[in-house]
Amino acid sequence: MREVREVTEPVAELVRRGTTPVVAQALRSTAAATISYVVALQLSREPVPLTAPLTALLVVQVTLYATLTTGIRRVNSVVAGVLIAIAFSVMVGLTWWSLALIILASLAAGHLVRVDEFVPEVAISAMLVLGVTQVSDTAWDRVVETLIGAVVGLLFNFLLAPPVYVRTAGESIEDLARRLRTLLLHISDELTEHIPVARAAARLHEARRLDQDISQVDASLRQAEDSLRLNPRVREGLLHRIVLRTGLDTLEICTVVLRVLARTLTDLAKHRTDEPLFPPEVAAGLQALFGHLSQAVQSFAALVTTQVSANAEEAEARLAAELAKANASRDDVAELLLFRIQQHPRQWQLHGALLAEVDRILDELDMDHRSRRLMEELDRYAQERRERFPRWAKARDRVRKSLSRLRRG
Repeated sequence: MREVREVTEPVAELVRRGTTPVVAQALRSTAAATISYVVALQLSREPVPLTAPLTALLVVQVTLYATLTTGIRRVNSVVAGVLIAIAFSVMVGLTWWSLALIILASLAAGHLVRVDEFVPEVAISAMLVLGVTQVSDTAWDRVVETLIGAVVGLLFNFLLAPPVYVRTAGESIEDLARRLRTLLLHISDELTEHIPVARAAARLHEARRLDQDISQVDASLRQAEDSLRLNPRVREGLLHRIVLRTGLDTLEICTVVLRVLARTLTDLAKHRTDEPLFPPEVAAGLQALFGHLSQAVQSFAALVTTQVSANAEEAEARLAAELAKANASRDDVAELLLFRIQQHPRQWQLHGALLAEVDRILDELDMDHRSRRLMEELDRYAQERRERFPRWAKARDRVRKSLSRLRRG
């Protein structure tokens, strides 16, 4: 049994990695480059038409939307680089000074043909092609090879739709929520004891490091959004994109508020150098409150990333239950703090700030607040579509009115 486990675990890990964007992109690029090379062998006079797979590698993108939006610019950059390389191979060949000139000419041409972020690829393509282009009577075959690679790269994503990376983005969001939950629990565990300023500051730095995690999750989410656009595999791609994006926005706000909360506790620790931050009864109430908040954050992430409706209803029920408990604990803590401040009004403003920060997190996780946010995003997207394509919107409205009249008739 142990040997079977040792064998299956690497296999499972390999299968899991096979669904990641990096591995999927490597497989797709390899297949497209190979196909373009085989086609170029039949259509080009060159014995080794390497420009075709080179172009395919540059054109093929991770998602169909990225291919459509950047593929044309990539083709322009490659073709411009190939043409410049052909001209230099005919006139001067490859020397150190011609290499400098070709780089300068390629960068200038990249701005002229408006390839935007692919300006360096004009020079890269020119240098690579110049290195393999030898004589002028075969140089134009490089243009044919470039077109073959470009067509194969574009058709590859049309015929074989790229994978959808919603699962990868969902895992990133869940991982961010777990980090938030862990930090809340760490803060909660330290409330009943004396906290040195250095330890409170360490929690503050831990909260600040979550900003880096958010940037990584945002990059993963942008890739997932691109994979949903124009993908024939996906239904209701817009709704999936908005659900994930608004979910990440909510967690980002919670992260910012948690950082401010950690700052408040650090300031309080500076004034309570020889005693606990809170009396035992207040600390116990805050521990319960932070425990419910941590569970609510985890349930919120599960709700955002759940695709099946039955599981979504279960996640929504758990979130509602945790928010109800958190609000009740918040009210209890507010009463305890008010009573405590009336007796000992030291640093009362920090206690009020702590409650305000908890209220902000609860408000962001609130179900009604999230529903309003989703509707606002859907309305905003619909309005943008109307402004961008007014004729299409008017035609669609006419069709809908005609169908409604037919139904009434």
